[in-house]
Parts: sequence; structure tokens; C-alpha cells
Amino acid sequence: MAFFSTKTYGADRGLSCALRQWAADSQCQLLHGYSLGFRFTFAAEQLDHRGWVVDFGAGGFGPIRSWLHETFDHALLVARDDPDRAELLRLAELGLANVRLLPATSCERIAQYVFETAQPMIAAQTKGRCWIDAVECFEHGANSAVYRNPESVRRQVSAEVLQALADEAT
Repeated sequence: MAFFSTKTYGADRGLSCALRQWAADSQCQLLHGYSLGFRFTFAAEQLDHRGWVVDFGAGGFGPIRSWLHETFDHALLVARDDPDRAELLRLAELGLANVRLLPATSCERIAQYVFETAQPMIAAQTKGRCWIDAVECFEHGANSAVYRNPESVRRQVSAEVLQALADEAT
């Protein structure tokens, strides 16, 4: 049995950034901006001494909150494989942008990047008791993408298979 809780770190928090999706066949290939938002789904098989999955204050979510601001607030996100990466990185050299190099800049890949960075933080904060089940990245109210923890998916499939086997045995 697992418990879940969510933390929404919305676009109102000021994670304003610019990015482009260079391979898009649309205006998304141009620099454009968003105030990104994130929703974290945390999971634990055991609650902490307060009955919580995760502490949303400084003792749990705090390091993730700090990292989100450091990474996305007033930043230019550049994909590692952007063919114009050198030109975009030059904006940092000129003092015109806080450039952050990411594996990719789609909402889907940003959600994955946030998961891969935040998961070790929450594991450390909770001494492995809690994990991130999913991260959702919002461009705005109409568009978002979710990255689901592969281990959570395996746990769910295993639980479903075990339940199906139990059902067959009865």
C-alpha cells in the first residue's frame, strides 16, 4: 500500500524563462517565454512521524524549491543538441542571459529533467522513505506533460500482476 501527496509549484511562483524547441515545425522553434509550473506527486509506503508523505516546508521540499528557482527563474533554457547552442551560450558571456543547458527543452523532457534532479533530493531528505511518483511540467493552463518514475510504474505493474494472480488462485 502506498500513500500519495502532491505539491503544485505553479506558474504564479515566478519561474519565468525563455526557451525554444529548435526541431519544431512551428513557431516553437523561436525563442519564447513561459512562467513554468510543476506538480510533484510524492509516494511513500510509510508515513513519517507526523503522518505525512513529505514535508512541504524547508525540511523536505525546500531544496527542490531552491533548485527550481536557481534553474528556471529568469533563465534561458538551451537544449544540449540545439544546433545554435554556441550562439545562445554567447548571450551568457555578454551578460544578456542566465543560460541553463538542459538535455532538451520540451515540456516532456523538462519534466523528466526535474524528476531526475529532484528524486535524489527527496530520497536524501526522507532517508529513502519517500519517492517521487511523477512530475508534471506546465507551460500554461492548457499545456502540460508528465514524467512518471519508471520504478513507480514497475511497482504498479507488479502489484497489478500479483493481484491478478491472487484473483486467479481464488
